[in-house]
Amino acid sequence: MKFKLILSDVDSTLIQEEVIDLLAAESGHASEVSAVTAKAMAGDLDFREALLARVKLLEGLPESVFEKVASQITLSPGALELRTFCRENQIKFGAVTGGFHQVLERVSFFGELDYLEANSLDVANGYLTGMVNEPIIDREAKARHLNLFAESYGINLEETIAIGDGANDLLMLEQSGFGVAYKAKPILRKVAALSIEGNLAELIATLKSS
Repeated sequence: MKFKLILSDVDSTLIQEEVIDLLAAESGHASEVSAVTAKAMAGDLDFREALLARVKLLEGLPESVFEKVASQITLSPGALELRTFCRENQIKFGAVTGGFHQVLERVSFFGELDYLEANSLDVANGYLTGMVNEPIIDREAKARHLNLFAESYGINLEETIAIGDGANDLLMLEQSGFGVAYKAKPILRKVAALSIEGNLAELIATLKSS
């Protein structure tokens, strides 16, 4: 097989939800945050500014919210099958996301990956402060982590696959050897070598034929 590494986005890609929207539902700001999320994914807003504005609305939530939100996460169709196939065929599988470590580390799927990078919400005295710890994972950081992940295993970029759904994944897909858009916004489908609308396991056929 040509491809030796897959790096995927998480929210609305490996999982069906947007974690920040789940957190916002607990803060009473669901509609406000969801509207900003949609604009950011479509590329209509700067991701960093949009993230900071949304996280500000989470101020005051108790850190116990991480466990509650993690229990609401559902994997996207085919995510488990794809990861299993990669494991059985010595293909490295990782994730990079503008979402949050504190939630994903409570989901077993993500603890079993070869690589995981996510944002971290600032917490003080058991409550969210409404801020994000630096460095922030944005589109440039996602592309950088694709390089770091590949370099750590001595894999060339042309041997990598990147999967995403929104504008924040654009550079990562462009730099990879094979970009996959999953239920993606038009801005991402334009640069993808493959668009998947149903099941992530559809990518397995591409891996087998490479």
